[in-house]
Amino acid sequence: MFKTVLLATVAVACVSTAAMADTVGTGVSDEVIAKQRATLAIETDGKGYSPQSPRDIEARTGENHRIFGVAPAVDKMTLCDIHFHESAEHKGGMFTTYAGNGDGQGYGTGFKYDGELTEDELAPIGIKVGASDHGDLEPGDTIEIHFVYSTAKATIGHGLGTCMTEEIKNPQLRVEAVVGVLVSEGGEDFTQMAEIEDIDGLNQVPNLPTDLGTPVQYEGSTTGPGYNEKGSPFQVTWSVRPEVVKLNLTSIDTWLKDNPFGEDHAHGARNLVTNPDLLSEIK
Repeated sequence: MFKTVLLATVAVACVSTAAMADTVGTGVSDEVIAKQRATLAIETDGKGYSPQSPRDIEARTGENHRIFGVAPAVDKMTLCDIHFHESAEHKGGMFTTYAGNGDGQGYGTGFKYDGELTEDELAPIGIKVGASDHGDLEPGDTIEIHFVYSTAKATIGHGLGTCMTEEIKNPQLRVEAVVGVLVSEGGEDFTQMAEIEDIDGLNQVPNLPTDLGTPVQYEGSTTGPGYNEKGSPFQVTWSVRPEVVKLNLTSIDTWLKDNPFGEDHAHGARNLVTNPDLLSEIK
């Protein structure tokens, strides 16, 4: 009986959330997304999950009070993974335009850069970048880049597994999130931004942007559409920059063709987490 009431309540709330989105694109119906959020609420109810991600970084309230230690600053941790998602998973700052419900599996959804680009910045570049079964990246697309750090003696490689070791299975994790809009002309060189150096025995990204506004730090989890209907068991300290950087699309293509993380396309986006029971309070 309780789960039936919870399902109905969350479904109504989620439909309202979707209806309030700034721009609704094509994709599955609002009811599909509402059902996914309702299933997430049921599957996590009373089980003790830590706060989840992604979230609206401008909505500071949350009712999940499961406490874990804030991860150290990046210069005290080692980089273990870099990847990015098509559209911003988080909402806020300069990326609040809803991309639509998408395919229900994380593609065609998320949030887009709110600003305008010139014709030159939007001109086709004549190549497919990051092509996969879900399409490719084009000028004007928004991505959210995740620079993942660990307190373990982690290695660089593909996926979260590289952030853990046999000796430390529960390291502290930090994600430095950068939202970028892809342009065909001008823009920052992503290969330079993602350049890695060994500094005092730790993998570091010395060109991590520091001019995109004051990062919003909060307690959350790993993301990705695989967690649309279940909770993530991983605790993550997030630092999300509210401003957007223009990134040269050709440099994205160069990085995807040669990087130590085995990345060759953009990942899908997890549904925005809106259930207060799954959100931490942003201090």
